[in-house]
Amino acid sequence: MKKDLHPSNYRLVVFKDMSNDYAFLTKSCIESRETIKWEDGNDYPLIKLEISHTSHPFYTGKMKLVDTAGRIDKFRSRYNKK
Repeated sequence: MKKDLHPSNYRLVVFKDMSNDYAFLTKSCIESRETIKWEDGNDYPLIKLEISHTSHPFYTGKMKLVDTAGRIDKFRSRYNKK
């Protein structure tokens, strides 16, 4: 294997699904400016997700519309006139 191919700055990070407030703790090297206090009382970097395995239709079996930026309302208002 090649030397120094993988990052060396892995640490514990909280990923939070903003559509249903599900959060999980795992190791990652992604950078974040926000932190969150976890169940063990420690602060960890926070990465916000729009969708995860708890809200994705493939895993849940339910079709759920996630609209975080009002895109659906903009689409409807644009094409309702016709």
